[in-house]
Amino acid sequence: MVALLVLTSGADRSDRGGADDRSQGRGSESNGSLANPVPGEDPPPGEVTLSFAGDVHFEGAFVDYPERGGSTLGEMSQGLRWADVALVNLESALIDPRNVPEPASKELEDPSLRYWFGTSPAALRTLARSGVDVASISNNHGADYGARGLRQTLAARRTSPIALVGVGASPREAYTPYRTTVRNTDVAVFSADASPRESVDPTWEVTAGRGPGLAAARPGEAGPLLRAVRTSAQRDDVTVVYVHWGEEGSSCPTGWQQQLASSLAEAGADVVVGSHAHRLQGAGMIGDTYVAYGLGDFFWYHGRRPESGVLTLRWRDGQVVDDELQPAARTPEGGAPLRVTGAERQQARRDWRQLRGCTGLAPAPGERAARAPSEPEEPEATEAPTTPAPTEQPDTPAAAPPFQARVKPISPQLQRRMTGVSHRPAVCPVGFDDLRLVVVPHVDFEGEVRTGRVVVNADVVDDVVGIMRELYRARWPIERMVLVDVYGGDDNRSMAANNSSGYNCRPVAGSTSWSQHAYGRALDLNPVQNPYVLGGEVLPPAGDRFARMDRSGPRPPAPGVIVPGDVVTRAFERRGWRWGAYFGEPDYQHFDRG
Repeated sequence: MVALLVLTSGADRSDRGGADDRSQGRGSESNGSLANPVPGEDPPPGEVTLSFAGDVHFEGAFVDYPERGGSTLGEMSQGLRWADVALVNLESALIDPRNVPEPASKELEDPSLRYWFGTSPAALRTLARSGVDVASISNNHGADYGARGLRQTLAARRTSPIALVGVGASPREAYTPYRTTVRNTDVAVFSADASPRESVDPTWEVTAGRGPGLAAARPGEAGPLLRAVRTSAQRDDVTVVYVHWGEEGSSCPTGWQQQLASSLAEAGADVVVGSHAHRLQGAGMIGDTYVAYGLGDFFWYHGRRPESGVLTLRWRDGQVVDDELQPAARTPEGGAPLRVTGAERQQARRDWRQLRGCTGLAPAPGERAARAPSEPEEPEATEAPTTPAPTEQPDTPAAAPPFQARVKPISPQLQRRMTGVSHRPAVCPVGFDDLRLVVVPHVDFEGEVRTGRVVVNADVVDDVVGIMRELYRARWPIERMVLVDVYGGDDNRSMAANNSSGYNCRPVAGSTSWSQHAYGRALDLNPVQNPYVLGGEVLPPAGDRFARMDRSGPRPPAPGVIVPGDVVTRAFERRGWRWGAYFGEPDYQHFDRG
């Protein structure tokens, strides 16, 4: 299964030194050359393209394939070359063909299922020619040739044209991510093996003082990975984890896959991708964490399970904004997958989307974008299009994912975005150190689970998380919740889009006094259904009919409308927040804690 948990086996690229001190990702600014996701088009500023493929090895008829001049992973390599950062899982130990070590015992594996995969370091050049920037070694074949094989793998890494992650001479090395910078966006990539352990040998879980080993994330072993991800989430803009996990032959994730994905999301991973099941598995969201449970086999020695592909994600403004599978298939003879075209391509994509049904994941950005392409110029527009409020309460989702909140400091990337828009450092009453980004799920007017993002003061984070938890559990609808910076910090534009928002360094409308929004201690919810009436003017104008309604009447309110004594006012009032409906000029959308 794919769990974009790619842990590098070494230190930062800038720390490697010697032959390994080089640009390994096309997105690295030291490279001077950035790949484009679409030929001839420059990516928008701050956008990063990530591409992933599944398991790769060179066995059977392909054992000498890497030695062939100019060898690549075939025509699907184009989908990897276009990306700023491209990753695969190398399902082999890297061994010297002139000095092959003894195979590992694999005493825990069924004797009829014991396989040993090893390949020449020439495979790294094949991957590099194919556009791969990072390969995960942490899988159930990475230590097939024991400690000697791992030492040879580490030696091959020193002259490798690509980064290798998830393996190291020590835990620190194995759990250090590959890092690169793409258009001022810091990307960290981890990997770990969570597939069933095939030996008790310490090489299968790197341990201090016991020699080289693989990064592991099996039940009871995931602690080091989770700690590393938490550290990365505080430092890096994008944290990716590639996990080797799942049940072979299954199109659905196991309970451990789901548990580990949730733990990684809680720790701060932004993307979790995986492989091992030899089949494609579903993809979607846990909060604002993108999870693709399984990418299947990519370059393989047979084609008995032909479905494959390249998964491409676009990252912008602190989240995955689009996902796309470029479907591929292998022939029965195996080897490089071939591009699927025409009607079969569309059907393959639909089939892949349907795999989400057994995952418990929320719809992915690509699904939402296909259904609601409005407002393309705004990064989060694909999450919740502006639509008239329905007249009836939507059906509750059959299996909504559990509420999970993530709280982050304001990253350097987000600071750059906010400066001069929602925040002016020399003027505003609070600084970035006083603020936090809160990421929470919410239900929209169609009953779909969306990801909400709001900046608030650190001293009200617990209040905001608790309030949003209550609203989510009650399925109280919020049309959209994105940063006001999407609208250039313009409160009128944000209200017109029916956007629920928090921090914005601005004065009270019609005043020179700071609004509580400027302190990060205010929230506005569904401005269209809950407008601000200022001097007889209704803001936003689309809220006119809601400004004239009786909010204390006996009839149930329309969805998204706030009324006295409802779940919204109770959630805020219990925490000491006041409702703007009781201001001299009613501001029904507004709650603050002054």
